[in-house]
Amino acid sequence: MSSITHHIPDELLIAYASGSLEQAFSLVLAAHISMCDECRARLGAHEAVGGAMLENACGTEAGMALSADLKARLLDALDDPVEPAPPAYHRSGVFPGPVMEALGGLPPKWKPLGMGVRQSILSHGKGGSVRLLYIPSGQAVPDHGHNGLELTLVLQGAFHDETGRFGVGDVEIADSDLEHTPVAEEGAACICLAATNAALRFRSFIPRLLQPVFRI
Repeated sequence: MSSITHHIPDELLIAYASGSLEQAFSLVLAAHISMCDECRARLGAHEAVGGAMLENACGTEAGMALSADLKARLLDALDDPVEPAPPAYHRSGVFPGPVMEALGGLPPKWKPLGMGVRQSILSHGKGGSVRLLYIPSGQAVPDHGHNGLELTLVLQGAFHDETGRFGVGDVEIADSDLEHTPVAEEGAACICLAATNAALRFRSFIPRLLQPVFRI
């Protein structure tokens, strides 16, 4: 999508390519990459560099030992029963394939948060949480800060905050330095995929009171 202006930084793409990125953030990256030609190409470049480095490492004595061990493990895997491949999920409406996979191919189960805002939690645990957010046109999310990192991918509509405007395919990266009040733009409701690795910091009393219930 050529209209995408907010992309994934290289450090997150490299972590994703190496498999070291938290699962919640990996879902956001997978969804964005499925929508963004630029980040998909950059990811391919990082994977190519990583493959070349691994190939060079296998030329060393330690690398040759690693290669021999890898070969042995691959042969052992061939003797194990083959599990059926998981079903491939494709885009459905505004939801990219990776999101549909997280939903198990079913529509989101929306739960109200108040003022017309809804959420559907896809996963929640010590490693972070990832959820879909439905924000009606013109509605604001309560002012909040962050105790960690938050990645928000727009799937429908758009929102703006103190840092700028985010439309379909854009990703906002918020850290502990950012306190903002996202507002859905007029038009279609804003639907986002949001992942966090720590609880949000709300200023207002009511959001703080309801935070444990809503698991945000």
